[in-house]
Order: sequence, then structure tokens, then C-alpha cells
Amino acid sequence: MKKREELRRTFGQAAALYERVRPAYPEELYDDLVAAAGLAAGDRLLEVGCATGKATRPLARRGFAISCVELSPALAAAARENLAGYDVTVTEGEFESFAAGEPFALVYAATAWHWLDPAVAFSRAWRVLRPGGHLAIWGQAHVFPDGGDPFFDEIQAVYEAIGEGLPSDAVRTRPGEVADERAAIEASGLFSVELVRQYDWERVYAAEEYIDLLRTFSGHIAMAGWQRDKLFAEIRRRLAGRPGHSVRRHWGSVLHVARRLDNPS
Repeated sequence: MKKREELRRTFGQAAALYERVRPAYPEELYDDLVAAAGLAAGDRLLEVGCATGKATRPLARRGFAISCVELSPALAAAARENLAGYDVTVTEGEFESFAAGEPFALVYAATAWHWLDPAVAFSRAWRVLRPGGHLAIWGQAHVFPDGGDPFFDEIQAVYEAIGEGLPSDAVRTRPGEVADERAAIEASGLFSVELVRQYDWERVYAAEEYIDLLRTFSGHIAMAGWQRDKLFAEIRRRLAGRPGHSVRRHWGSVLHVARRLDNPS
């Protein structure tokens, strides 16, 4: 089993934390998505990897009927609970083998598309979309603005000590410079990219809240227990000595909206 496949199956372990500590995406992103895809209330949408429903609820509130495919049984159960009362259905399974009935107006994935096999995912999205339908992909990344919190430089020594340091060629992404996927989308020959837009925002975390956030990341879930214990103890120690006992983390996202080609190359 490939490492990607192993990591994509870890998130169910953090189902209880995911809804509480993962940040919501900006409302502006959803407004831009709806406009770019030409969606109308009542349109049928398919979400890939809904997790606990963080990116489902804002679109359900806008009047869309949403079908979700979620790999993790624990996350799917949490999504059903969180989305009760909306026109949303959640199915456990892999998107790569998902079979649709009536075609969808939009297929979208929020911080989930990169876990899929691109050789299968684009063609599956194309097949379940109606003519003129759209594919939307976005995610979240840690970005580092001028004047950002120095905590993230300081804590790297601890990651190094536990054998989880950054690679020598790692680049810290600045706001507005999150790598986009337009080349990969258009290389599929199935979609034409119509919108690529960047967003950034800031969130302040108390020590335990920040540790809980880290517990939802696949790399931290996959660490050995002693590694997490040492890292989290040092985070608590360092933040305890700060005014406010908190850390400022900046987030960045890049939205891609692409139109389904009726006569793909």
C-alpha cells in the first residue's frame, strides 16, 4: 500500500476534533464558486471527501442538494449528524468508484482532491457531471506573511529533534502564493479552468486548541506516540510563557473552478 493511501485513511481517528478545530473557509470563496459555476438553487452537487461537513454546510445553506462521498465511516457518521436538516446525503466509499444516477451540476472537493489518484479522479468527475457542469477544487495551506508569528520558526528545532524536520528544499508559502493546480486540471484534457483565486485569513489558537488542530493532520496522526508527546509537551511549555498563551496561524487557500468539456481532447 502506498504512503498516500495509508495517510488518507488516518483522518477518521480525528473525527471528534475535526469539526471543532479545522478552520472554516471564507464565505467569499463560496460566493465566488457559485458565481463562477453559474449555480442555481436546487442544483445537485457532489462533494468528494466531506469529512465532518465543514465545506458542505455553507453550500447547503445556499439551497443546493448535495451528495457526499466520504471514505471514513467515522467522518461520514459525524457529517450526517452535523448536516441533519439539510438536503444532504452522505455515502461511505471511494469517489474513484462512485456511480451516479442523475448527473451533477458541480463536483467539488475541499482539502481532499490531492488524496485521490489523478489518473482516475478527473475522468470520474467528468462522467458524473452534466454537460456544461463544473469541477471545483480548493484546500488549505499554512502561509507565512511578513510579521507573522515567530513561533513556527522557533518550534522547528523540536521537529528536528524528533526526526520530523522540514526537507532542505522546503519553501514557506506566502499569502496569495499557494501553488495552484490549473496545469494538472487542464492536462487531464477534460476540463477548462475558468477561475483561479487566492484567499488568506488568520486564526488565533490557545495551546490546547492548537495541539488539537495538529492531531487532525495526517503527518501528526502518523507519528509515533513518543514523537507527539515530546512535540506537544514543548508546545505547551513554550506557549505557557507567552502573553495570551496562544499562537497566530495564517491560512491560505486557492479556489479552482473548471468547466467540463463536452468534446474532450
